[in-house]
Amino acid sequence: MEKKLEIISVNISLEKGTIKKPVDSITLDNTGISGDAHSGDWHRQVSLLSKESIDSFSKISKRKHLPGEFAENITLSGMKLNEAYPGDIINGKGIEMMVTQIGKKCHGGGCAVFRESGACVMPKEGIFAKVTKGGRLKAGDILTYIPKVINCAVITLSNRAFNGVYPDLGGPEAVKAISDFFKSKNREFQTQYHLLPDNKEMLEKLLNDLKFNGTDLIFTTGGTGIGPQDFTPEIAKGFIETEIPGIMEHIRTKYGKEIPNALLSRSIAGVTGNTFLFTLPGSVKGVKEYMAEILPLTEHMIYMRLGIDTH
Repeated sequence: MEKKLEIISVNISLEKGTIKKPVDSITLDNTGISGDAHSGDWHRQVSLLSKESIDSFSKISKRKHLPGEFAENITLSGMKLNEAYPGDIINGKGIEMMVTQIGKKCHGGGCAVFRESGACVMPKEGIFAKVTKGGRLKAGDILTYIPKVINCAVITLSNRAFNGVYPDLGGPEAVKAISDFFKSKNREFQTQYHLLPDNKEMLEKLLNDLKFNGTDLIFTTGGTGIGPQDFTPEIAKGFIETEIPGIMEHIRTKYGKEIPNALLSRSIAGVTGNTFLFTLPGSVKGVKEYMAEILPLTEHMIYMRLGIDTH
């Protein structure tokens, strides 16, 4: 959900690991904040902390903590910022920042902020961002927090299901798995479901349309075996720019030990642009097994494609 954030203070320091001092305004560019020690070609250009976090910590420490005291560049009000996720956007007043990291390692007594403040709230409740569009900010400016919505699509390929001979079970199972996973992560997502006949041209067109519309994750079900109508991997290979072979190799090896027929699956995974494609078997059992292995990897894969280092 989008939220409005008010800038309480903008702060800079000349050295890393020191308390930042409030200034009248800051200038953001492609290296971060002009004149600040943390500017540079990396993912932690700008540090942000909420007034709500500072006020909560002030009650615990029984003394008032001021903006910049925890080495944050921008002190905001409107939400606890550690509710954000990498890939989320903060914009307004002509600028834009992408959230790249939530919290950080606390260096304890080796940090000037910790020594001067007695403790630090930044490691647990602060966030870091990279500037994607520069400009000027000052106290009183209003920004907007925009969570990244993970856009998913599920495509079932089956002549008989398309013609109503029997209901599609694999596709809805994939849709349910996506919903269960991202709800458990408290992530915003949306999922499209498409039922197609075994038609190469229709699949090619739909894949390209989904990529054009910014879909993050595409899952196909069906057509990964060795039957005469099983062409999904061939179409996927024409769509994918970079294959990710380890995912499907792992799944085939894991389940093939128990059921050798699982080794006949020709499922593949890969990425084109910022769109990931996974071709799954058509059976409900196969969909459940593949989704259980793939979904835990997807957030990190998206972060990598956005250039966010979450290692």
